[in-house]
This record gives sequence, structure tokens and C-alpha cells, in this order.
Amino acid sequence: MTIDDVMIGYKTNTISSVQLVTAYLGRINEVNSVFNAVLEINPDAMMIASAMDLERSNSRVRGPLHGVPILIKDNIATFDKMNNTAGSFALLGAKVPKDSTLAAKLRAAGAIILGKTALSQWANYRSSNSSNGWSSRGGQVYGAFIPLQDPSGSSSGSAVAAALGLAMVTLGSETDGSIVFPSQRNSIVGLKPTVGLTSRSLVIPISAHQDSVGPMTKTVKDAAYVLSAIAGHDSADNYTSQIPWTTMPDYVGACKV
Repeated sequence: MTIDDVMIGYKTNTISSVQLVTAYLGRINEVNSVFNAVLEINPDAMMIASAMDLERSNSRVRGPLHGVPILIKDNIATFDKMNNTAGSFALLGAKVPKDSTLAAKLRAAGAIILGKTALSQWANYRSSNSSNGWSSRGGQVYGAFIPLQDPSGSSSGSAVAAALGLAMVTLGSETDGSIVFPSQRNSIVGLKPTVGLTSRSLVIPISAHQDSVGPMTKTVKDAAYVLSAIAGHDSADNYTSQIPWTTMPDYVGACKV
């Protein structure tokens, strides 16, 4: 199922956001004990889904991500009941003052942040000999297709979650291979945007010169939908000031089959 499929379902009233969230939560409950891809579920996900359904019933549609469930990596901060830990118990219970810019943009676009995905602890910066997909909070993430498979990392949980259909789309982050490597390993589409195209404000950092956050999805077009929602200038991340456009490119329109 793609974002286009879901948009058709919403438009024809054959599916609702609440039904879709229920289905994904059921899928997570079914397989996550084996793969450990999802670290935490947003306890408000069903309430947000209901609110998105209500908006749609009142003819308010924010865009193509309206009512779309998304899982995001646990180094991308959210100002809600979820934790923001990079997989480490050291940050468990720590609070941020607001949503990260990316989380705020996703919410504004109508996306439902379903939960946080597991990752290599501290995004593989815990040591020079860290294990792909392992964190003290989440344990070991396993790849989607082979028992006990190395999932690659550090956006391991996001890649496996996308491959297994635990959400419509996911977000990962990359300093050096952490989106593209697990995407290749788990046979999904992973896009590391040019540094500065997406904000890193309130994303637990490694390198200001290399860090980037991007979509991990089943299709290129779904990645384009997500990129369209999260790309753009942000006064809280001066690297985005180098974006040469005032109006962002039409990433979805560029997807030609």
C-alpha cells in the first residue's frame, strides 16, 4: 500500500485514519517481538488519527500526508509523551522544549507520528566497534528477510519497519551510510538529502557537516511525498539557509513511471 492508495481510500471513505492506525498497531504487535524494530508507540496515536478523520469529514485536508502513520527514528525529538533517547537509558525521561522542526512539519502536514524506531545506540557513535541495530533500550534489531540478520545501521529500525509494513513510511538519519546501508539491506527506498535540505534542529547530532534526515519507504514516490513535507528553511539550523529556492522543487511531480 502506498500513499496514493491511502489517499484514494480516504477520498472514497473505504478506510479511515483510525482503521489504518489500528492495522499498523496490530502488525507491530504481531512481529515486533521478533525484529525489535519499534522502540516505542505514541500513546496519543489513536487520538491524533481520530482528529485527522474529523478534519477530513469537515472537508479540511492538509495534504497527501494527512492521516498517514509514520514512524520516526529515536534521535528525532518530539514534544509529547514519547522519549527521545537515541536508544540510550541516559536520556530516558529527558524532556525537550518543543518538537524538532521535522516533527512539527510532519504534524502540520497531518501525518500521525505512530512511534519511535530503534537504532544503533547514539546512531552508531557509541564506540568504534558498535553493533548495527543494537541499543541498550531496544536490544538488537534484526533484518527483515533472514533470521537473525544484521539489519545494517544506524537507522536499522526505520528500515526494518518500512520493509515489514509497520507504518506507511519512516524517517531515518544519516551521517555516513545510516540511511542508505540499511535501506539496501532491507530492500527499501532510502534517501539521504543533501546536508541542509532538511533541518537537524532537535535531532541528536553527530556531525553538523554530515548529518541529514530523510525518508525510508517502499517506493520512490512515497519518499518524495515525505521529502516535500520536511524539506525547507529553518532558522534553527543555519545550514538550511543555503537552500537556493524560496519555493521548493516539486519532488512528487518529478516521479515519472
